[in-house]
Amino acid sequence: MDTLETRELRYFTAVAEELHFGRAAERLGMAQPPLSRAIQQLERRLGVTLLERNRRGVSLTGAGEVLLHEGRAALDATAAAVRRARRAGGADRPGSPRERLVLALKAAGSHELLQKLLDAYAAEPDAAEIEVLPCGTCEQAELLRDGRADVALMHTPYNSLTGFDSEELMTEGQIAILPAGHPLAARPALSLADVSDIPDLPLARWPRHGTYPPGPGPEVRDQTQLAQLIALGRTAAVFPESARAWLWADHSAVPLTDAPPVVTHIAWPAHSRSLALAGLIRTAARL
Repeated sequence: MDTLETRELRYFTAVAEELHFGRAAERLGMAQPPLSRAIQQLERRLGVTLLERNRRGVSLTGAGEVLLHEGRAALDATAAAVRRARRAGGADRPGSPRERLVLALKAAGSHELLQKLLDAYAAEPDAAEIEVLPCGTCEQAELLRDGRADVALMHTPYNSLTGFDSEELMTEGQIAILPAGHPLAARPALSLADVSDIPDLPLARWPRHGTYPPGPGPEVRDQTQLAQLIALGRTAAVFPESARAWLWADHSAVPLTDAPPVVTHIAWPAHSRSLALAGLIRTAARL
């Protein structure tokens, strides 16, 4: 056997993630018996056991772990191909006069750089329409992999560029964003140690892959929520220097002397053959 159907991968991935046939069947909108039969048939075709079933429940075998990892990537690639093909052909937006590219970036991130890029690219002949897709912290990679975005602004060391081609655009320092009236806000500079353990001002926590890291700071979902909590004196945050563009009058920004520099990259899927995307990358590299 050298092929798998997308349907089979979706069925197996649902069971592997839920580790429960009933919940997986409900998630897929189907009855449990045909789902069980489909997984058994898949195991026979592959010649391996993917799932261990006993009275304690369901668990993945070593082969199942491999298929789950590879299957997720294959499903993402399939979804990406469909989304990008529809976008390139205008099927997702009937009547659109030209090709469209979706650019993902962290909400409120790299504002000045983004504006320069959009203005410079719009001046190019035959420029595609650019749709800006704001997203949460570290969500750009997922959006690129599943085709919801064609290109992204990503920031190392916070974002991983693994699996993508990229061009470095800008390097900047980092700042601590504090309530304007806090004693530390009067300092000319701070260290990471200064802001990592402020008893009355714990650092805000952002979700990664759907879960929040442990800590006393408030859980935040977007930049507006964070800005309000800082203004109210409930939290602090560490951001690249360019974040000064969205600060309120109730905020203070203090340079961090020992924080690693943040490098902004424009990144895209390594296999892309889009001429419009190539034009956008060339424009970005000239900034």
